[in-house]
Order: sequence, then C-alpha cells, then structure tokens
Amino acid sequence: MGRLRRAPGVTMVPASIRVGGRNLQFAVSDNVDAHGPDGPGTPPLWAVNVHGYFAGGQMYWRESSWLADRFGWRVVNPCLPGFGGSDPLGWHEISIGTLAEQVALVVDHLEAGPVLLLGHSMGAAVAVHYAHQRAEGTLGLVYRDGVATPAWRDRRGPVQTAMAAVSPNMAPFADIFASFILDTPDLLIGRALSTVRALVPDVRRNVRTMGLSFPIAAMLMTVDLRAEVTALAEAGLPILAEWGTFDHIVGAAAAEEFERCASTTVQWVPGGHSWMLARPQGQADVLARLEVGQQFCSRVADRHRTGTSGARPLRQVR
Repeated sequence: MGRLRRAPGVTMVPASIRVGGRNLQFAVSDNVDAHGPDGPGTPPLWAVNVHGYFAGGQMYWRESSWLADRFGWRVVNPCLPGFGGSDPLGWHEISIGTLAEQVALVVDHLEAGPVLLLGHSMGAAVAVHYAHQRAEGTLGLVYRDGVATPAWRDRRGPVQTAMAAVSPNMAPFADIFASFILDTPDLLIGRALSTVRALVPDVRRNVRTMGLSFPIAAMLMTVDLRAEVTALAEAGLPILAEWGTFDHIVGAAAAEEFERCASTTVQWVPGGHSWMLARPQGQADVLARLEVGQQFCSRVADRHRTGTSGARPLRQVR
C-alpha cells in the first residue's frame, strides 16, 4: 500500500459581499499568519483560484487548502455570478470582462493584491482577461485546460457530426455535453466519495440557476483572447500552462494554440478536463516537484519580492 498523505492544515472559510444588490460568494484560506517568500513579517503571497463553467469555488476548496498548506499562500476561491451560490448577472451584463470584474471586486475587498491567478476552463479565460486588465496587480498565471483561445470550439467528434445535420447551432453544445459525460469517470478515480462530497454542493446550487447561466455558455463560444495571451507573454508575465492528457472537453488543438500564443510549452498531467478536482494535491505536486513548476514559482516569488511595476510594459489590445 502507498503512504497515506496527511490532510492539509489549512481550511477554506466561506464569506460573501454585496455588490450592486447582488450576493457574491467566495472563500479564503484561514492561514491569517501567512508571510511572503522572505520570511515572517513580509506580506503574504495571494493566489486566486478561478473555477470553470457549471462549477463553483467550493469544488476547488480541497485543492486550495493544499496550495495554502504547501506554499504558505493565502488563497481565494471566488464564485462567479450564477455559480456556487453567487447571484447571476443580467443577460445584458454578461461578458468575459464583467466576470473578471467580479474577481477583482473580491480581491479588492480582501486588499489582496498583487495576486497569482489559477484559472481552470472558463476560469482560465477569466484569469487571462483579469491579468491583461490588471497587469501590475498580477504575479503570474496558471492556465489550466482553458477556453481563452477559439480552437476548443472546433468540435469534430461523432456527436458534433450527427447533430450538425439536424441542428447546426446546437451541435457544438451537444458535443461538449457528450465530452463531459466521457470526462466524468476520471472524477471517480481515487477517493471517489471525497470528490463527490466536494462537487455536490455547487452542483445543487448551479442547477437552481442553470437557465440564467446559459448566456454565459453562449458567450464563451465567442471569446477570443489570443491577442491578450500574446501580450501577457511578451510583457514577461510568468505563465504555466497545464492540460489533462485525456481532456475530451478542451482538447489538444486548444493546448497547441495556447502554446503558440504564449510562446510556451504545455505541461501535460494525468487525467481528464477536471483532473484537479479528482486529485486535489495534483497542482501542488506540479509546482513543488516538477522543474517547470519550481521555475514558475521562483519567477512568481521574484515578482512578489521586487514588485511588478518594473515589468515590461503591456502591449494594449484593441
């Protein structure tokens, strides 16, 4: 039998703020005595873990607890509007920019900048936009199975082909749903009961607001942040791209496209689209044990130590 891992010594504490009459949920790690890379007395390094579509911040609590425990970071898990108990936006308000603004509201409320961003799937696109709008408030970007570039929408599966003959507009959504079903068994590998317990609360909340979140799904089908990704890379922002080897939802074509835009190499990890939910220690292991993760953390720590104001200027994107 393998050695059992201890549970992380940090937990996530739920909270909320009111924004324009709406409730915005989030959670923050309870390691209030955390300090920066230079030791006690220095400001802590803050990380923001942005969830994917039809998820919520609570699904990523286990992962964030491990990150806070392993690296001594203060970690924040926002719940984007319409997910995880946060009130939805009006349909006319929905854009990738307004979603990023909700993350910024939580960061500002906690006085938590500058931040390291971890974004998964939809959250990766939100993180890219946040980083581009707040370059001096961003330490680095962990981009995971993201939808910020359009190649992921080029669906070529059998469901897409069959549905295209009947309903071309619905064919991509049908293929994504089928891919989600194929990705589900990966979530049940390992400690399945713990994973299910982590997923159920946000799933139940999201079902109640499902109709109001459909416009976000439609909006994601139009997002193209290739220029923003390239601008961030040119400005020298530390970027670590990660992809599940068996991701059926956002496949290899999207990973290759992101590699070209960011002039980086994707780190492939075992698992499907939501590999970090099934294996919540996985992200901490990548950062702590792999050379690419260690180098990324070193660059982020340097930016935290010296500040981001001296970084290369960010090229503006029209």
